[in-house]
Amino acid sequence: MDATSDDTVPLFSIAREWGRIGIIGFGGPPAHIAMMRRRFVEEREWIPARDFEDGIAATNLLPGPASTQLAIFCAWRLRGTVGAVIGGLCFILPGLSIILVLAAVFLAVHPPPWIEGAAAGAGAAVPAVALQAAAGLIPASWARTAGGRSARIRWIAYLAVGGAAGATLGPLLVLVLLGCGLVEIASSGTGRSGPSRRRPSAAFAPLVAPALAAGGLVSLAWVAFKVGALSYGGGFVIIPLMQHDAVHTYHWMTAAQFLDAVALGQITPGPVVQTVAVVGYAAAGVLGGLLATAVAFAPSFLFVIGGAPHFDRLRHNAAVQRFLTGAGAGAIGAIAGSSIPLALSLGHLWQVGVLLVAAVWLLVLKRPTVPALLGAGGLGVIVALAGGPVPH
Repeated sequence: MDATSDDTVPLFSIAREWGRIGIIGFGGPPAHIAMMRRRFVEEREWIPARDFEDGIAATNLLPGPASTQLAIFCAWRLRGTVGAVIGGLCFILPGLSIILVLAAVFLAVHPPPWIEGAAAGAGAAVPAVALQAAAGLIPASWARTAGGRSARIRWIAYLAVGGAAGATLGPLLVLVLLGCGLVEIASSGTGRSGPSRRRPSAAFAPLVAPALAAGGLVSLAWVAFKVGALSYGGGFVIIPLMQHDAVHTYHWMTAAQFLDAVALGQITPGPVVQTVAVVGYAAAGVLGGLLATAVAFAPSFLFVIGGAPHFDRLRHNAAVQRFLTGAGAGAIGAIAGSSIPLALSLGHLWQVGVLLVAAVWLLVLKRPTVPALLGAGGLGVIVALAGGPVPH
């Protein structure tokens, strides 16, 4: 798969069109993909439909935020490395600007009561959003288990292990996901024999202890790196990857504030992974937000720019497919498992009621996420203005 490497699409046009999607791109990856397909394939006819679909398939094989990587890939397809950098930045920066402003408001030392109520209400809906995200990923992941009964049993085991890890292990979750992928390779016999199968987990294990021991920006960079380079299974896997570190290990924010961070990542345009900017802001202000964002998204640029010419081979590599089958199922379980500590962090009975309403809206009625979070925030404002209890 090659870039066109011509000047038929001006770089200004890439900046304008990718920035436009970054500004109006509410609704997460499905909405982003639909907007890109409509604008780049159907209206502008810049990218052939088959190449666009191949880009979706290839970026779904990579760790990190898939819709961001697709945006980078589309820009790379038109104007190579320079186009990829411009397109990716213009897709990311609008939402980043908005979420940093909101972080400053919601994480203020003494925010107005209605802000606290809105945050508490929207945060109460987040566990239901996590369950919805996990449920939405199950069909495609289950479809990978075409190898028969043993493959399905392993998939269920990865799901269960991931769920337990997402609920309890926190910063070590990434090793569990890597382990699920490596076990699937070993079980299928498609990987190389010998110690090389353990290299990914062995390579990352020495990084964990120093990062946990260090403080400040080094720790923040490590948390952001896990989000950007080691997250398999969709943007929502960032919740279990970040929650324990942000709340319990480094105490950058309270459990209620972390719920606010996840909610802000959902209701702002652009990639959901920008939740990491709120965590960075809580850790070290605007500098922390910018650092966390840069570290989290840098792997996506490197993966796409360096790997796009080889995407065809990646898609047909049996070991890669097996790894993603295991790691992806583990990630789905982790996303679902993260809803447990998220729900347990709710501090008031009315928040439990909001959570139940959100669960019915999202899981039973299967309605969109953004209205659920906005409605939950509205209920929180009503509670706060009525003098009800809200987290501080």
